[in-house]
Amino acid sequence: MIDEKLPIASGRDTARGLLAALGRRRGLTILALVTLCAGVGAALVAPWIIGLMVDDITRGGGSLLPYGLALVGSLTAGAALTWAGRVLLARLGQGTIREVREAAFRTALAQPTARIEAAGTGDLVARLSGDVRAVGQVVEEALPAFLAALFGIVLSLAGMGLLDGRFALAALLAAPVQYFSLRWFLRRSAPVYRRHRAVVAERGQRTIEAVRGVDTVLALRTEERHLERIAEASEDAIGLEVRATKVRNDFNVFLNGAELVGLSAVLVVGYFLVADGQVELGAATAAALYFLGLFGPMGTLLFRIDELQDAGASLARLFGVIGLPSPAPRDGVAAPRRGAIDVRELGFAHRPGQRDLDAVSMSAEPGEKIAVVGASGAGKTTLARVLAGALPHGEGAVRHDEVDIEAWHPHDLRDAVVMLTQEPHVFAGSIRDDLALFSDADEQRVRGVIDELGAGWILALPEGLDTVVGEAGVPLTPGRTQHLALVRVALAAASVVILDEATAEAGSADAELLDEAALAAIGERTGIVIAHRLSQAVTADRILVMQDGRVVQSGTHDELVAAPGPYADLWAAWTAW
Repeated sequence: MIDEKLPIASGRDTARGLLAALGRRRGLTILALVTLCAGVGAALVAPWIIGLMVDDITRGGGSLLPYGLALVGSLTAGAALTWAGRVLLARLGQGTIREVREAAFRTALAQPTARIEAAGTGDLVARLSGDVRAVGQVVEEALPAFLAALFGIVLSLAGMGLLDGRFALAALLAAPVQYFSLRWFLRRSAPVYRRHRAVVAERGQRTIEAVRGVDTVLALRTEERHLERIAEASEDAIGLEVRATKVRNDFNVFLNGAELVGLSAVLVVGYFLVADGQVELGAATAAALYFLGLFGPMGTLLFRIDELQDAGASLARLFGVIGLPSPAPRDGVAAPRRGAIDVRELGFAHRPGQRDLDAVSMSAEPGEKIAVVGASGAGKTTLARVLAGALPHGEGAVRHDEVDIEAWHPHDLRDAVVMLTQEPHVFAGSIRDDLALFSDADEQRVRGVIDELGAGWILALPEGLDTVVGEAGVPLTPGRTQHLALVRVALAAASVVILDEATAEAGSADAELLDEAALAAIGERTGIVIAHRLSQAVTADRILVMQDGRVVQSGTHDELVAAPGPYADLWAAWTAW
């Protein structure tokens, strides 16, 4: 049994995946970058024009109007092009995020249930929600600012170099301070962000476990314990946020020092060059403006690295999901399904040293109904999940229609075998939409199945099939929830139906109705029923009795009742009660 967290992609794999996604939008990528760069460049013409205006003033100010109009034109063009570039960049980023999110979701759905459960559903939910949201916020705000700052730095240095190379050299005196500040910051902040993401995922997992098992939590009176575990994860997250804030504040102090060094150097160089007559006052003014315009983007660039690093951690977690093995596309048309099952010497262990299934052998002919009974912990649910492909079998062989289960394409196996547990899910939306998720049957077929399974209450709801159910709709009792799930099973085109205590939550008033509905849902197909009540086993073609991971008895109800053994004891206790 796999027992590990979902993987996190390396920096190289994350960059490779992101570049591949951008490559599929090459035209939009180039247009967005060129437009944004042009906007920044147009705005940076302004310091040069101001320098010319200063020189013109020193000569009497005869050309201020043309220079003023040019300045307005530069700023207007820069604002318009920068706005267009940001819009194009947002379109590019959101399209890329959508592709990454859908790829991660699609890959997650393709994984065996056991893989996701071993990693923790909280981790997956955090990746597909919180991490996607974090990347989206960066794309909307930080990424455009980062790229605009990058272009601004390059073009500002180029402008200073054109005025006089010594201005650019003076400005670069701030670079060593910024470089070592950035290295210090990245070295201290990266582990904090990675750990913070992991802690948030763990908090989500603990919250989901508590909410899903709220009835059990209340029954065992372990509310305080669960609250303490959630609070512990929250405190860890808060502590990491505080650490990150302290690192950012220290980084800001270093950046202010770099600004002091650079601006002082530019002003001193400008003073001596103007005093020596090597450049005019306008050029020195333009250089100072370029530096001020340079340091703003430089600070933005370095501060946005903080957010980009956070987004990079989120992308690594998403690409970690995308990198999980996924089934290859189906090759050809799936063979006709009959519903035959053959299991030989099956062994399985959730944990090392534990035998949840031990040398289990069984078979089912097409259309045969088999009930599996036994005490809690006997291995019934584990057997059902292995047969459905939700758990990998460790030892022995499991075959559907004479084909090893591992040789089946996962999609074909899911089409061939449908499994319903005792905790079915009601999807938010109308009942019509809920049923359409699992079958493309027309309304006549849907109504016929509803009638066949005795679920007329569905059509009696206020809006019938169009009644909205789920968290935001009409609440359903546990019995009705299971009844609706059985209708879904009946509509599915599977050849094998596995019901894992699918009517266990029904009250006494619903038990007989749901037992009959379960038989009707199986129909003429092969059925494996994990029986919660022995009344479900009576009508089966064959009964398997499990004990400590083994099949200890097999036969019809009459045969097993007549023979001394575990089933006869269970039946005696059941009928006495």
